[in-house]
Amino acid sequence: MRIFAVVVNWNGGAANLPCIASLLDQELEPEEIVFIDNASVDGSLERVLERYPALTVVRNDTNEGYGHGCNRGVAIALDRGADAVFLVNNDVQVPRGALRRLEQYLVEHEDVGIVGPRVLYEKEPDLVWAAGGMLTFRENLSTLRGHRQPDGEPWQATTAVDYVAGCALLARRSVYEQLEGLDGDLFAYHEDVDFCVRAVEQGFGVVCLGPVHVFHDAHTSTGGGYNPRRKYMMAVNTPWFLRRHGTPVRWLRFLVYDVLTWPLVLLRSLFRGEARGAIAKALGTWHGLRGRRVTAEVLEPGGTFLW
Repeated sequence: MRIFAVVVNWNGGAANLPCIASLLDQELEPEEIVFIDNASVDGSLERVLERYPALTVVRNDTNEGYGHGCNRGVAIALDRGADAVFLVNNDVQVPRGALRRLEQYLVEHEDVGIVGPRVLYEKEPDLVWAAGGMLTFRENLSTLRGHRQPDGEPWQATTAVDYVAGCALLARRSVYEQLEGLDGDLFAYHEDVDFCVRAVEQGFGVVCLGPVHVFHDAHTSTGGGYNPRRKYMMAVNTPWFLRRHGTPVRWLRFLVYDVLTWPLVLLRSLFRGEARGAIAKALGTWHGLRGRRVTAEVLEPGGTFLW
């Protein structure tokens, strides 16, 4: 099975370098790593080119978002004969041999279309960031299995899940072809969930291979867990996700857990110094319900009154 990796960068600083080094440790050839730069202005692309000039590099003129960026890389990989493509965030490091173990699982389980590892915090490697995820259609639509829990046996098992996080996701060629890639219009956040849910609807299994792990410096590209930009993007995309996958019960859960509880979220955030994040969530929910999309322009400084 021939594997390509796709890394999308937007002002990723120095984080790209250890990520790419770890991918080369998976015995990938440099040209099998497709590096997509979304119009970075922090010099991160130049750092990568200086250190790894043989990578396959695409320079976008604008920030196209994670989904469209991945799709550009996947298209190149498939055109060059990839049997599977590994989507990996530029703030992820992959221990030696991890990718081959994911690949072997796909080889041995023809009914599985998408597989991912358990993801540990890079700076707190004894804690789980995610061992796959499950849809709840409550706050933020879903929950990451094991999030902030001590790493251990429950998260190291191989488990069928609703989705694996897009920060480290290996999918067969046939999945990308049948689904026509990720939904790039989501820009960032929920596009991995949507991709996996659509794969399951088409009969592909989705599995978290718990015995395999990677390390993730979570949310570095958007500034942290309650960063206003991150909360805004997730909130905008929640109604869009529900338009595709919602039922009356799922919409009701969203209304109860994500909309009606917002005043309590705001109150809690005031005590934690996170009020802008809570307000960004409300603004994003309003925009998503009105049919607006996340765009690169709104994420720029001054794109809203919140940043």
